[in-house]
Amino acid sequence: MTKYMFAILFCYLFVQGIEYWLKYINLEHMKKYGMNVPSGFEGFIDEEVLKKTHAYTIESSRLSLYESLFGNVLLIAFIFGGLLNVYNSWVSSLSLPFILHGFIFFILLSYAGSIIEIPFSLYSTFKLENKYGFNTMTMKLWIKDFLKSILISTVLMGIIISGSMWLIQTSPYYWWLFAWGFFLIFSLFIMYISPYVIEPLFNKFTPLEGDELEDKIRDMMNKAGIKVSRVFKMDASKRSKHTNAYFTGIGKVKRIVLFDTLIQKMDMKEILAVLAHEVGHWKKKHVLKMIVRMELMSFAAAYIAFRILNTDILSNIFNAPDATFFSKLVILGFLFSMVSFPFTPLFSYLSRRHENEADRFAVELTSDNESLATSLIKLSKDNLSNLHPHPTYAKFYYSHPPVVERVKRIRSLGA
Repeated sequence: MTKYMFAILFCYLFVQGIEYWLKYINLEHMKKYGMNVPSGFEGFIDEEVLKKTHAYTIESSRLSLYESLFGNVLLIAFIFGGLLNVYNSWVSSLSLPFILHGFIFFILLSYAGSIIEIPFSLYSTFKLENKYGFNTMTMKLWIKDFLKSILISTVLMGIIISGSMWLIQTSPYYWWLFAWGFFLIFSLFIMYISPYVIEPLFNKFTPLEGDELEDKIRDMMNKAGIKVSRVFKMDASKRSKHTNAYFTGIGKVKRIVLFDTLIQKMDMKEILAVLAHEVGHWKKKHVLKMIVRMELMSFAAAYIAFRILNTDILSNIFNAPDATFFSKLVILGFLFSMVSFPFTPLFSYLSRRHENEADRFAVELTSDNESLATSLIKLSKDNLSNLHPHPTYAKFYYSHPPVVERVKRIRSLGA
């Protein structure tokens, strides 16, 4: 192992150490304050719910820790222990054409990752989620979902890998630009067809027709100036008792989807408040802003990757004289993951700001801040969300403001 590899390994372990430290202080903070019912949550949250939340958070965090440690050991062995070179040599020995070589190289890695995740997914679904009353999935359904996911990922990765490899082969000097554009167009295409092609493979979507709730939703959408093709109820309860609602699709295929569990547990005003929040994201163009931000970063990353891959720097640093274009991409992706880590709190902050803007829009649209507040309290109760995260952990990782802080801010909007 070269001295540069030691330096990179040290940086990676340092980053992982920070992540584990943040998780540790978050759990310790919950242990210290987790049994306190937050102000304004009385009547919804009691000591029994807090005990259950405390236990669920501890066990799910422990499972996440084991999965992370296992994954890190495998990753270090793969990148720094020579397994990548062995794998690269084996695929190269097949003497495949460039495009097929790339497809086999990356699809087998994808399959390996999916197989490694199986025991953790099974334990989470049938042990942890069962224990706390969330899971409603059968083993038969889990297997069907797994096989469908593998099939879909194979098709999508086949298109992405084959297309990008063809661009690389066809345009050696400008492939980074063409590949970036290809990924952008393909991702927008998937967003467009997903409500019609991919999502129905996993869930049944039933239109809310002739329902008072649908009329209220359409009235609210018209007031907001948004045209929605249809409002659907999704049979989420066949897999889990968790609650949610979301917008899906882009352009003329925007659809509102309500979990059947959400409809069961919230009253009409609360459902409208949750949807008004989602409308806020559309009206404030948060989705567009996110896409633009991510694509600008992807554009810069594609150019940097092009410049690095045209040199032997990765081969020299990782002592891999026989490194192929594909193995260099794996190494580069690993390095990019470390470089992006310091930006995590910035992205989390921008996401939280969008959530606050959407909350304000929802209150203005419905003139009902209390229903939005109680809907969030119910969501946190039903999902056993940690009500007392450590402030530093929340600033670093939370894409939404902590629910206690968020509810307090929402209620102040009506003052």
